Amino acid sequence: MADTETKSIFDLEPDEAEETRLDAEAMADYRTGRVVPHAKVVEWLNSWGTANVLPCPVR
Repeated sequence: MADTETKSIFDLEPDEAEETRLDAEAMADYRTGRVVPHAKVVEWLNSWGTANVLPCPVR
């Protein structure tokens, strides 16, 4: 009998190698300045649901 129960992504076993790779990629981006400043992200998120939604911030 097939397992038909809907599962959450939180029920999946973590892929440690993929998580390690993604962590290294994120750290490399951070070290080279390829990030969006926190204040810009907060400003963007605070605009959601208003009449003047800002575009997604970029570096």
